[in-house]
Amino acid sequence: MFVPIVAIVGRPNVGKSSLMNCLMHRKVSIVEPTPGVTRDRVSCMCEVEGVHFELVDTGGYGIKDHDDLTEHVERQISYAIEQATRILFVVDVMDGIVPLDLKVATLLRPYQDRVTLIANKADDNAKELQAVEFMRLGFGEPMITSALHNRGRRDLLEKVAELIGEGGEVPPDPIMKVAVIGRQNTGKSTFINSIAGEEHVIVSEVPGTTRDAIDLRFEVDGRAFIAIDTAGVKKRSKWSGSIEYYGYNRVEKSIVRADVCVLFIDSTKDITSVDKKLARKVADENKPCVLVINKWDLAHDKASTDDFGDYLTKTIPEVDYAPVVFTSAKDSHNTDAVIDTAWSLFKQARTRVPTGQLNKVLAEALSGRGPSPKRGSKPPRIYYATQVSISPPTIVLFVNHPSLIKNTYKRYLVNNLQAHLPFEEVPIRVLFRARRGRDTPDVSSGKWKEEIAEEPDQVEESM
Repeated sequence: MFVPIVAIVGRPNVGKSSLMNCLMHRKVSIVEPTPGVTRDRVSCMCEVEGVHFELVDTGGYGIKDHDDLTEHVERQISYAIEQATRILFVVDVMDGIVPLDLKVATLLRPYQDRVTLIANKADDNAKELQAVEFMRLGFGEPMITSALHNRGRRDLLEKVAELIGEGGEVPPDPIMKVAVIGRQNTGKSTFINSIAGEEHVIVSEVPGTTRDAIDLRFEVDGRAFIAIDTAGVKKRSKWSGSIEYYGYNRVEKSIVRADVCVLFIDSTKDITSVDKKLARKVADENKPCVLVINKWDLAHDKASTDDFGDYLTKTIPEVDYAPVVFTSAKDSHNTDAVIDTAWSLFKQARTRVPTGQLNKVLAEALSGRGPSPKRGSKPPRIYYATQVSISPPTIVLFVNHPSLIKNTYKRYLVNNLQAHLPFEEVPIRVLFRARRGRDTPDVSSGKWKEEIAEEPDQVEESM
């Protein structure tokens, strides 16, 4: 499948990431005055008047990265240029032509027929007049933009669509979004490159190499999905500035929008408070999760898989429902199993259970252990259950009075339903609601309706 790529290229701090966000009309890339914030290729799909393309933000060319990653950043820029159908060469009207602009121009000269010059930060008409000097770079008359004020946005998008034409195919909608999360240096980016079969993101021993949440489209066995590579998380007390703040904020948002979370654990180190914090966030959002125990080639002689599994259960019980996969991303060992497991969880979370099967399991749970009354209250009674939603599977139980159900009994029912329904490895939500009337079926009678009309947002949550 051919999807045109439009790469945004230029020296540091000319507004490439701001232009990316402007064109997409949302915050895709982190925008900071600090040079070198963007390191990897950050991409997303864009559609203009029926023309589909992938828009790619790149790091600043020529930046002297303080973590000595300049070579890595520039290699990522080169990959983007080589693959691009169109290249947006961004310059800064306020600064005029500077030596680094000339170096970028030299870099792009062999691709001149693909380059569109963008004079950014032209916030007013006076600045627009200054853009004429950039014609000296040899790429024709620049298009005028101000990413900060959305100036020239529509004209630029239409120009890109016109230049691309009708050559691109409509990409299939991804059927699964996988957020790859974890603390710093657990091997997340190595894993992404392993399943991609190429260097999609920078891999380095330097902590904090990945700073943004990067969406990457893949196709495995005919199934399209998005892997979200996220910044490595460290303790809040060790954050050195806004870059870490925005990075963690993107991690949280990635968890929320993901269908499945893949939590990377470094098998050579102890579980930390950061691991526990991420696990709690995943559990709070009711997300299916794969626990990936990476670097197992360095630790397998110290513990068995069973021992490590017991260790995980004790240290991060919030996601005790999550299956565990032991990998060595560096050697691509067992990385395919991570995607296969994520796909299995994705299907589980989207499963709907017939009402008859659900109430049969509920009846067995009630016969094994009925709800006990609170002191001084009438006996609680559970009449009937139905599934009202998926992702996460959401089950409503109709009772005489929701307040009569003890928390311990709620946990018993959740565990029982999860164990005996096809949701054993994904979290479920169980909600209690007062019965609607005397016609409400009673599970003890062996009869129940096949469906209910209520939508999930009409259900009273009492957990």
